[in-house]
Amino acid sequence: QVQLVESGGGLVQAGDSLRLSCAASGRTFSSFAMGWFRQAPGKEREFVAAINWSGARTNYADSEGRFTISRDNAKNTMYLQMNSLKPEDTAVYYCAAAKTRYSSTYPGQYDYWGQGTQVTVSS
Repeated sequence: QVQLVESGGGLVQAGDSLRLSCAASGRTFSSFAMGWFRQAPGKEREFVAAINWSGARTNYADSEGRFTISRDNAKNTMYLQMNSLKPEDTAVYYCAAAKTRYSSTYPGQYDYWGQGTQVTVSS
């Protein structure tokens, strides 16, 4: 069993930056692929970024390069650095862990989820 706890969300202005963290319990964090998803009110959960077990491979939904996913396996923690935030980035952000070393963009591939952290970007 893995428990995930997100932190770092908040209310910021457009153009600001935030860094989200996802702390994982358990000794098997380094064997999991990890991902970030978000869900805005009235919308489906959508993929944001993912990282494989070692951190060597990442993929993103945003083509502008505003977000950076990373992980520190020694600290059982994953991060999402978000720069140049826009009002449309407003959502609850969730971290997720998959019992596989290879990351996925599909929520159904993930086995564990955190409770989410709210990010609100004002214009």
